[in-house]
Amino acid sequence: MKQSLKKFLDYLAHQKNCSSNTIRAYKTDLRQFLAFLSGRRVSSLRGVDYPLLLNFLAHLKEGDDCTEKTLARKVASLKAFFRFLSGRKMIHSNPALLLRSPKVPERLPVFLTVKEMLRIIEAPSGGNWQAARDRAILEILYATGIRVGELTSLKRKNVDLVEEMVKVEGKGKKERIVPVGRPAINALIEYMERKPHRGEETVFLNKYGRPLTERGVERIVDKYARHAGMGRKITPHTFRHTFATHMLERGADLRTVQELLGHERITTTQIYTHLTVERLREFYNKAHPRA
Repeated sequence: MKQSLKKFLDYLAHQKNCSSNTIRAYKTDLRQFLAFLSGRRVSSLRGVDYPLLLNFLAHLKEGDDCTEKTLARKVASLKAFFRFLSGRKMIHSNPALLLRSPKVPERLPVFLTVKEMLRIIEAPSGGNWQAARDRAILEILYATGIRVGELTSLKRKNVDLVEEMVKVEGKGKKERIVPVGRPAINALIEYMERKPHRGEETVFLNKYGRPLTERGVERIVDKYARHAGMGRKITPHTFRHTFATHMLERGADLRTVQELLGHERITTTQIYTHLTVERLREFYNKAHPRA
């Protein structure tokens, strides 16, 4: 069973080009499932049927920390895993075909105001190359809305400082061109002038001269969010949400934002229209005398 899981994770990494965070989530969910099977003395995935999957999900529901969102993710992991096994004839039939995900209440993404964003971006201080790097990272995240994995894989050859564009490789290795504002370009130039290990093609490096990891970027964002006095958890994805929200608030059309974010479906981008409508309602309630 462990070998089957390894083959599935390799498939996600090398054929589906999933992010490290996505692969980590699948790995965690499916290892939990395999542990459940071991406890039931099920020694082969061929012995898994639909009732056993329901028993596993019922077992999860007994836990205090199992939310509807968590349960939906577990179902998605099981369905993807058994679809993979069935497609490669590693099992006789797919027991997860009839599984249904629970309905998860829609939660609007968290985003920052312009003032809050500027406080975070301006938080790095000092004349060393790491402060310059951190400022460039924060500027680029806000200027482009790219994913953290797209940032860490950014190559020097894909940065056009003259035309103020970056080429990023998104999900499924799909490339897209994203404009970059002048403040972010200036921050990037300053960092690249101070950057050690200039022979390294990857743009953002750690102190050892190796490519910065997604977790490293998350720590940088968290560090400066705390410096800026944010009273809530701020992640690189918060920058992405903020980019999209601010673009729409200032008149960008939905299709443009979809293209910039690299969303395959317009429905994924539409969540941000809910944010702008909420903001309009908030402003209306504050300003109108009969609201």
